[in-house]
Amino acid sequence: MGEQLKLDRWGYQVNTFSDACISAINAYYHQVLIYGRERSVILEAPQCDQHCVLANIMAAHFLCSADPSRAPLHIQAAKSRLQQASAYEKAVFDAVSYLISEDRDDDLAVELHSKLLKDFPRDLVSLKRVQVLCFYMGKPDLSLNLVQQVLHENQNENYFYGMLAFSLLECGQMVDAEKAAKRGFEINKQDCWSQHALCHVLQYECRFREAVEFMEECSSSWSLCSSFMLTHNWWHVALCYLEGNSSIKKVLEVYDYHIWKELERPDAAPAEVYLNALGLLLRVYVRGHAVVFGDHLKTLVSHLTDQSTWHIEWHLDLLTIWALASSGELDKAEALFQGLKSRLSKMRKKKQEIMQRGILLAEALYEYGRGNHIRALELLGPDFCAYHCKMIGASDEQLDVFNELWCSMLLSTGQATKAIEVIEKQVKKREGAPFLWRLLERGYSMTGKQEARIAGEKAMALETSYFK
Repeated sequence: MGEQLKLDRWGYQVNTFSDACISAINAYYHQVLIYGRERSVILEAPQCDQHCVLANIMAAHFLCSADPSRAPLHIQAAKSRLQQASAYEKAVFDAVSYLISEDRDDDLAVELHSKLLKDFPRDLVSLKRVQVLCFYMGKPDLSLNLVQQVLHENQNENYFYGMLAFSLLECGQMVDAEKAAKRGFEINKQDCWSQHALCHVLQYECRFREAVEFMEECSSSWSLCSSFMLTHNWWHVALCYLEGNSSIKKVLEVYDYHIWKELERPDAAPAEVYLNALGLLLRVYVRGHAVVFGDHLKTLVSHLTDQSTWHIEWHLDLLTIWALASSGELDKAEALFQGLKSRLSKMRKKKQEIMQRGILLAEALYEYGRGNHIRALELLGPDFCAYHCKMIGASDEQLDVFNELWCSMLLSTGQATKAIEVIEKQVKKREGAPFLWRLLERGYSMTGKQEARIAGEKAMALETSYFK
């Protein structure tokens, strides 16, 4: 059957004879934008038309994380038909094939996507793909520039404003981020990324009850989301309860029934669940609530020792090192850390320099987990700021726990003056966070300052203002 040009969801030309192939590609686009559980639908596209370049390169990108051994076949299939491909398909092939190549240069990968978006600005899946790359590069400003580059062509477009909002909030532009998130939510009440971005803003501004009420109202729309998105949104809910000083049992309830329970679903992705479970447990432990969570960490660690979820995500690896070390699995923690160092040694020199902060944080978490706070602080250095560790693949909200951990270690090792200096700066940004005031009270008390009473009163007032 002869080939012909058809249009995809964005209105761009795709060389294929098969309507079913285009339908599978469009279904994949939809799954990417909603953080869906059915992204494997893209594998149907090359089955419908084995010669379609777009179908094959999209399938290869999906398989690079889902089943890497199968990806090369689709890359070669796409490459062999490039002469027959449309201009759009060629641009996507160039950007994606380089993105998934070994030893890529991240900056060049971004440049190729930027060129693609200049020529084809309505392609929101390519925008999402390069945003994810920027996230793992720790460059939210670059991500924001790319979103703004295609703003004009995507006015009022479904799913666009959640991407804009997340870039804005990661750049600290909270007022504009809230506007963008609300616009995305107005366009589509089911848009989980706009919901998520708005929660980020509310949480940062210490509007904890408002955040919880909003997210719990939205939660019925998350059942079709991936394991990551579903449990991550619930992680935000649990964190708002924790930060707003709700009953710790409420936090435990969210963990048990909305995060850990996801593992009961047959299509669950365990690593995605563990990332959010560990992120919440570390917060709980830093804040001194470990007893309430009983054997939950021990149970989670039993799933981490077989190495099946190692080296999928840097962020997950770092949290796993803490969990293993704090549970007495020192040999396993050391093995995972050495594995990270091995990965680092194989990277381009430029990438090695960027990821060095991640390695130091990993080693510090190992020492913290085994109770060696002095060594952990030495590794982090006197000017540590967790927000400089974005390259591990974590948002500011996810990184906050490492700042809390650092301040807590400063206090536990008698370095109250330094701790006060750091905490006072954080309080100016988030005056409504009770835990920061408690840390400040502790620091003031250690140094005999009269301000301890005022900080304690402020903390108490805030602790009873959100959920009581």
